[in-house]
Amino acid sequence: MKRASTPSSPARRRIKTQDTSGCHSGLVVANNGRHIMVENDDGTRQICHPRGKKSEAVVGDRVLWQPTQDGADEGVIVAVEERRNLLYRQDEWRSKSFAANLDQLLMWIAVEPVFSEAQLTRALIAASSADIPATVVLNKIDLPGADAARQRLAPYSAMGYNVVELSLKEEAEAARAQMAPLLDGKATLILGPSGSGKSTLINALLPQARAQVGEISQALNSGRHTTTSSLWYWLDGSRTSAVIDSPGFQEFGMHHIVPTELPRWMPDLAPHMHNCRFHNCTHRQEPGCAVQEAAARGEISPIRLSLYTALFDELSQPRW
Repeated sequence: MKRASTPSSPARRRIKTQDTSGCHSGLVVANNGRHIMVENDDGTRQICHPRGKKSEAVVGDRVLWQPTQDGADEGVIVAVEERRNLLYRQDEWRSKSFAANLDQLLMWIAVEPVFSEAQLTRALIAASSADIPATVVLNKIDLPGADAARQRLAPYSAMGYNVVELSLKEEAEAARAQMAPLLDGKATLILGPSGSGKSTLINALLPQARAQVGEISQALNSGRHTTTSSLWYWLDGSRTSAVIDSPGFQEFGMHHIVPTELPRWMPDLAPHMHNCRFHNCTHRQEPGCAVQEAAARGEISPIRLSLYTALFDELSQPRW
Protein backbone atom coordinates (compact mmCIF):
# COMPACT_ATOMS: atom_id res chain seq x y z
CA MET A 1 0.00 0.00 0.00
CA LYS A 2 1.32 3.41 -0.88
CA ARG A 3 1.95 5.61 2.15
CA ALA A 4 1.79 9.38 2.12
CA SER A 5 4.16 10.10 4.99
CA THR A 6 7.61 11.39 4.14
CA PRO A 7 10.96 9.87 5.17
CA SER A 8 11.48 12.64 7.73
CA SER A 9 8.16 12.10 9.51
CA PRO A 10 7.86 10.15 12.82
CA ALA A 11 6.05 7.37 11.01
CA ARG A 12 8.90 6.76 8.57
CA ARG A 13 12.17 7.13 10.40
CA ARG A 14 13.95 4.51 12.44
CA ILE A 15 13.78 5.75 16.01
CA LYS A 16 17.42 5.17 16.91
CA THR A 17 20.52 3.99 15.13
CA GLN A 18 22.20 1.22 17.11
CA ASP A 19 24.50 -1.74 16.54
CA THR A 20 21.95 -4.40 15.60
CA SER A 21 24.33 -7.30 15.09
CA GLY A 22 23.09 -10.40 16.89
CA CYS A 23 19.62 -8.94 17.46
CA HIS A 24 16.31 -10.74 17.24
CA SER A 25 13.34 -9.34 15.29
CA GLY A 26 9.89 -9.11 16.82
CA LEU A 27 6.49 -7.46 16.93
CA VAL A 28 5.28 -5.36 19.87
CA VAL A 29 1.95 -6.86 20.98
CA ALA A 30 1.54 -5.03 24.31
CA ASN A 31 3.18 -2.10 26.02
CA ASN A 32 2.96 -1.00 29.63
CA GLY A 33 5.53 1.76 29.98
CA ARG A 34 8.94 0.15 30.39
CA HIS A 35 7.53 -3.40 30.13
CA ILE A 36 7.04 -4.38 26.49
CA MET A 37 5.74 -7.70 25.19
CA VAL A 38 7.50 -8.66 21.97
CA GLU A 39 6.39 -11.58 19.80
CA ASN A 40 9.23 -13.24 17.94
CA ASP A 41 8.94 -14.48 14.38
CA ASP A 42 8.45 -18.06 15.63
CA GLY A 43 5.44 -17.00 17.73
CA THR A 44 7.15 -17.06 21.13
CA ARG A 45 6.88 -13.97 23.30
CA GLN A 46 9.51 -12.10 25.25
CA ILE A 47 9.41 -9.37 27.88
CA CYS A 48 11.66 -6.50 26.81
CA HIS A 49 12.61 -3.10 28.15
CA PRO A 50 13.64 0.07 26.32
CA ARG A 51 17.28 1.08 26.25
CA GLY A 52 17.35 4.35 28.14
CA LYS A 53 14.70 6.11 30.16
CA LYS A 54 12.07 6.61 27.47
CA SER A 55 10.18 3.94 25.54
CA GLU A 56 9.59 4.77 21.88
CA ALA A 57 8.05 1.44 20.87
CA VAL A 58 4.27 1.13 20.50
CA VAL A 59 1.93 -1.76 19.74
CA GLY A 60 2.34 -2.76 16.10
CA ASP A 61 5.99 -1.73 15.90
CA ARG A 62 8.60 -4.08 14.50
CA VAL A 63 11.62 -3.96 16.80
CA LEU A 64 15.10 -5.42 17.15
CA TRP A 65 15.99 -6.72 20.59
CA GLN A 66 18.79 -8.60 22.30
CA PRO A 67 18.98 -10.56 25.56
CA THR A 68 20.00 -8.68 28.69
CA GLN A 69 23.61 -9.10 29.73
CA ASP A 70 22.73 -10.13 33.29
CA GLY A 71 21.34 -13.44 32.07
CA ALA A 72 17.73 -12.66 33.01
CA ASP A 73 15.06 -14.13 30.77
CA GLU A 74 14.30 -10.69 29.33
CA GLY A 75 15.44 -8.50 26.47
CA VAL A 76 16.39 -4.93 25.59
CA ILE A 77 14.88 -3.00 22.66
CA VAL A 78 17.79 -1.92 20.49
CA ALA A 79 15.90 -0.28 17.61
CA VAL A 80 12.42 0.39 16.29
CA GLU A 81 12.14 -0.45 12.62
CA GLU A 82 10.80 2.00 10.03
CA ARG A 83 7.06 2.50 10.41
CA ARG A 84 4.45 2.56 7.67
CA ASN A 85 2.24 4.81 9.77
CA LEU A 86 1.65 6.00 13.32
CA LEU A 87 -1.39 7.08 15.33
CA TYR A 88 -1.40 9.30 18.39
CA ARG A 89 -3.63 9.51 21.43
CA GLN A 90 -4.29 12.63 23.44
CA ASP A 91 -3.97 13.21 27.16
CA GLU A 92 -4.54 16.46 29.01
CA TRP A 93 -1.23 17.94 27.96
CA ARG A 94 0.12 16.41 24.76
CA SER A 95 -0.15 13.80 22.02
CA LYS A 96 1.43 10.38 22.55
CA SER A 97 2.03 7.71 19.95
CA PHE A 98 0.10 4.50 20.65
CA ALA A 99 -0.22 2.26 17.56
CA ALA A 100 1.80 1.73 14.39
CA ASN A 101 1.85 -0.20 11.11
CA LEU A 102 -1.91 -0.46 10.73
CA ASP A 103 -3.78 -1.51 7.61
CA GLN A 104 -7.09 0.04 8.63
CA LEU A 105 -9.04 1.73 11.40
CA LEU A 106 -12.44 0.45 12.43
CA MET A 107 -14.45 3.15 14.21
CA TRP A 108 -17.08 1.19 16.13
CA ILE A 109 -20.11 3.25 17.13
CA ALA A 110 -23.71 2.42 17.96
CA VAL A 111 -27.26 3.71 17.74
CA GLU A 112 -27.20 3.81 21.55
CA PRO A 113 -25.43 5.40 23.28
CA VAL A 114 -25.60 8.25 20.79
CA PHE A 115 -22.14 8.65 19.26
CA SER A 116 -20.07 11.80 19.40
CA GLU A 117 -19.63 13.31 15.97
CA ALA A 118 -16.63 15.28 17.26
CA GLN A 119 -14.89 12.06 18.33
CA LEU A 120 -15.78 10.40 15.04
CA THR A 121 -14.40 13.35 13.08
CA ARG A 122 -11.15 13.34 15.04
CA ALA A 123 -10.71 9.62 14.44
CA LEU A 124 -11.27 9.96 10.69
CA ILE A 125 -8.91 12.94 10.41
CA ALA A 126 -6.21 11.13 12.39
CA ALA A 127 -6.53 8.06 10.17
CA SER A 128 -6.53 10.11 6.97
CA SER A 129 -3.46 12.12 7.99
CA ALA A 130 -1.63 8.82 8.63
CA ASP A 131 -2.86 7.39 5.29
CA ILE A 132 -4.82 4.64 7.06
CA PRO A 133 -8.15 3.61 5.46
CA ALA A 134 -11.07 3.97 7.88
CA THR A 135 -14.39 2.19 8.11
CA VAL A 136 -17.31 3.29 10.29
CA VAL A 137 -19.36 0.48 11.80
CA LEU A 138 -22.81 1.33 13.16
CA ASN A 139 -23.92 -1.31 15.65
CA LYS A 140 -27.34 -1.92 17.27
CA ILE A 141 -29.39 -1.03 14.19
CA ASP A 142 -32.23 -3.06 15.70
CA LEU A 143 -32.90 -0.18 18.12
CA PRO A 144 -35.55 2.51 17.46
CA GLY A 145 -32.98 5.29 16.89
CA ALA A 146 -31.39 3.59 13.88
CA ASP A 147 -32.89 5.93 11.29
CA ALA A 148 -31.65 9.01 13.14
CA ALA A 149 -28.16 7.51 13.35
CA ARG A 150 -28.23 6.74 9.63
CA GLN A 151 -29.15 10.34 8.87
CA ARG A 152 -26.22 11.59 10.95
CA LEU A 153 -23.86 9.25 9.08
CA ALA A 154 -25.24 10.04 5.61
CA PRO A 155 -22.74 12.90 5.03
CA TYR A 156 -19.87 10.52 5.81
CA SER A 157 -21.11 8.00 3.26
CA ALA A 158 -21.38 10.85 0.76
CA MET A 159 -17.76 11.78 1.48
CA GLY A 160 -16.71 8.28 0.46
CA TYR A 161 -16.30 6.61 3.84
CA ASN A 162 -17.30 2.96 4.07
CA VAL A 163 -20.20 2.73 6.56
CA VAL A 164 -21.23 -0.75 7.69
CA GLU A 165 -24.46 -1.44 9.59
CA LEU A 166 -25.07 -4.47 11.78
CA SER A 167 -26.65 -5.77 14.95
CA LEU A 168 -24.04 -7.84 16.72
CA LYS A 169 -26.21 -8.82 19.67
CA GLU A 170 -29.41 -9.63 17.78
CA GLU A 171 -27.83 -11.24 14.70
CA ALA A 172 -24.45 -12.38 15.99
CA GLU A 173 -23.68 -15.01 13.36
CA ALA A 174 -24.65 -12.75 10.46
CA ALA A 175 -22.63 -9.88 11.95
CA ARG A 176 -19.52 -12.03 12.37
CA ALA A 177 -19.85 -13.24 8.78
CA GLN A 178 -20.24 -9.62 7.67
CA MET A 179 -17.06 -8.59 9.53
CA ALA A 180 -14.87 -11.51 8.40
CA PRO A 181 -13.92 -10.27 4.89
CA LEU A 182 -13.35 -6.77 6.24
CA LEU A 183 -10.75 -8.04 8.71
CA ASP A 184 -9.15 -10.75 6.58
CA GLY A 185 -5.43 -10.29 5.95
CA LYS A 186 -5.23 -6.93 7.73
CA ALA A 187 -3.99 -5.41 10.97
CA THR A 188 -7.07 -3.53 12.19
CA LEU A 189 -7.27 -1.06 15.05
CA ILE A 190 -10.75 -1.19 16.58
CA LEU A 191 -11.87 1.86 18.53
CA GLY A 192 -15.18 2.79 20.02
CA PRO A 193 -16.83 4.50 22.98
CA SER A 194 -18.03 2.61 26.03
CA GLY A 195 -21.33 0.83 25.50
CA SER A 196 -21.06 0.61 21.71
CA GLY A 197 -20.58 -3.16 21.75
CA LYS A 198 -16.88 -3.22 20.91
CA SER A 199 -16.13 -5.64 23.74
CA THR A 200 -18.89 -7.90 22.40
CA LEU A 201 -17.14 -7.88 19.03
CA ILE A 202 -13.73 -8.70 20.53
CA ASN A 203 -15.21 -11.56 22.57
CA ALA A 204 -17.09 -12.87 19.52
CA LEU A 205 -13.98 -12.82 17.36
CA LEU A 206 -11.67 -14.04 20.11
CA PRO A 207 -13.30 -16.21 22.78
CA GLN A 208 -9.93 -16.44 24.56
CA ALA A 209 -9.31 -12.68 24.55
CA ARG A 210 -10.02 -12.24 28.26
CA ALA A 211 -7.60 -15.05 29.10
CA GLN A 212 -4.95 -13.46 26.87
CA VAL A 213 -5.38 -10.13 28.67
CA GLY A 214 -4.86 -11.88 32.00
CA GLU A 215 -1.75 -13.66 30.77
CA ILE A 216 -0.25 -10.46 29.39
CA SER A 217 -1.11 -8.55 32.58
CA GLN A 218 0.62 -11.16 34.68
CA ALA A 219 3.66 -11.27 32.42
CA LEU A 220 4.02 -7.49 32.40
CA ASN A 221 3.25 -7.30 36.11
CA SER A 222 0.82 -4.54 35.25
CA GLY A 223 -2.44 -5.85 36.69
CA ARG A 224 -5.41 -3.68 35.91
CA HIS A 225 -3.32 -1.12 34.04
CA THR A 226 -3.10 -3.34 30.97
CA THR A 227 -6.82 -2.76 30.42
CA THR A 228 -5.98 0.80 29.36
CA SER A 229 -3.27 -0.32 26.93
CA SER A 230 -3.52 -1.35 23.30
CA LEU A 231 -3.31 -5.11 22.77
CA TRP A 232 -2.58 -7.03 19.58
CA TYR A 233 -4.59 -10.21 18.90
CA TRP A 234 -4.14 -12.66 16.02
CA LEU A 235 -7.39 -13.84 14.46
CA ASP A 236 -5.87 -16.87 12.73
CA GLY A 237 -3.21 -19.47 13.30
CA SER A 238 -1.22 -18.31 10.29
CA ARG A 239 -0.90 -14.84 11.87
CA THR A 240 -2.06 -12.93 8.81
CA SER A 241 -5.11 -11.17 10.31
CA ALA A 242 -5.05 -9.21 13.56
CA VAL A 243 -7.11 -6.79 15.61
CA ILE A 244 -5.70 -4.21 17.98
CA ASP A 245 -7.96 -3.32 20.85
CA SER A 246 -7.44 -0.06 22.72
CA PRO A 247 -9.95 -0.06 25.60
CA GLY A 248 -8.53 3.06 27.25
CA PHE A 249 -8.92 5.25 24.18
CA GLN A 250 -10.27 8.74 24.87
CA GLU A 251 -9.21 11.12 22.10
CA PHE A 252 -6.92 11.03 19.12
CA GLY A 253 -3.86 13.19 19.45
CA MET A 254 -3.75 15.70 16.59
CA HIS A 255 -1.12 18.24 17.58
CA HIS A 256 1.22 16.92 14.90
CA ILE A 257 -1.20 18.34 12.29
CA VAL A 258 -0.60 21.91 11.14
CA PRO A 259 -3.89 23.89 11.50
CA THR A 260 -3.78 25.18 7.92
CA GLU A 261 -3.45 21.57 6.68
CA LEU A 262 -6.58 20.43 8.54
CA PRO A 263 -9.02 20.80 5.59
CA ARG A 264 -6.78 18.50 3.55
CA TRP A 265 -7.88 15.60 5.76
CA MET A 266 -11.61 16.43 5.62
CA PRO A 267 -13.09 15.14 2.32
CA ASP A 268 -15.97 17.63 2.31
CA LEU A 269 -13.66 20.63 2.77
CA ALA A 270 -10.67 19.50 0.72
CA PRO A 271 -12.16 20.08 -2.79
CA HIS A 272 -12.77 23.75 -1.96
CA MET A 273 -9.71 24.71 0.11
CA HIS A 274 -7.59 25.90 -2.85
CA ASN A 275 -10.32 27.98 -4.49
CA CYS A 276 -10.34 30.78 -1.92
CA ARG A 277 -9.45 34.37 -2.74
CA PHE A 278 -6.49 34.31 -0.34
CA HIS A 279 -3.88 31.51 -0.47
CA ASN A 280 -3.52 31.54 3.32
CA CYS A 281 -7.26 31.46 4.01
CA THR A 282 -8.20 29.79 7.30
CA HIS A 283 -11.76 29.18 6.03
CA ARG A 284 -13.31 30.85 9.04
CA GLN A 285 -14.23 34.46 8.30
CA GLU A 286 -12.16 35.64 5.32
CA PRO A 287 -13.98 37.19 2.31
CA GLY A 288 -14.00 35.08 -0.83
CA CYS A 289 -13.62 31.83 1.12
CA ALA A 290 -14.65 28.92 -1.12
CA VAL A 291 -15.21 26.66 1.89
CA GLN A 292 -17.66 29.09 3.46
CA GLU A 293 -19.39 29.54 0.10
CA ALA A 294 -19.72 25.74 -0.27
CA ALA A 295 -21.25 25.60 3.20
CA ALA A 296 -23.74 28.31 2.23
CA ARG A 297 -24.75 26.20 -0.78
CA GLY A 298 -25.34 23.20 1.50
CA GLU A 299 -22.34 21.24 0.22
CA ILE A 300 -20.76 21.21 3.68
CA SER A 301 -22.96 20.62 6.73
CA PRO A 302 -23.01 23.28 9.48
CA ILE A 303 -21.95 20.63 12.01
CA ARG A 304 -18.88 19.69 10.00
CA LEU A 305 -17.91 23.32 9.51
CA SER A 306 -18.33 23.93 13.24
CA LEU A 307 -16.16 20.90 14.03
CA TYR A 308 -13.49 22.20 11.66
CA THR A 309 -13.50 25.62 13.32
CA ALA A 310 -13.21 24.11 16.81
CA LEU A 311 -10.33 21.87 15.74
CA PHE A 312 -8.56 24.73 13.97
CA ASP A 313 -8.75 26.83 17.15
CA GLU A 314 -7.52 23.90 19.26
CA LEU A 315 -4.54 23.20 17.02
CA SER A 316 -3.69 26.90 16.88
CA GLN A 317 -3.25 27.14 20.65
CA PRO A 318 0.36 27.52 21.89
CA ARG A 319 1.88 24.25 23.09
CA TRP A 320 4.05 24.12 26.15
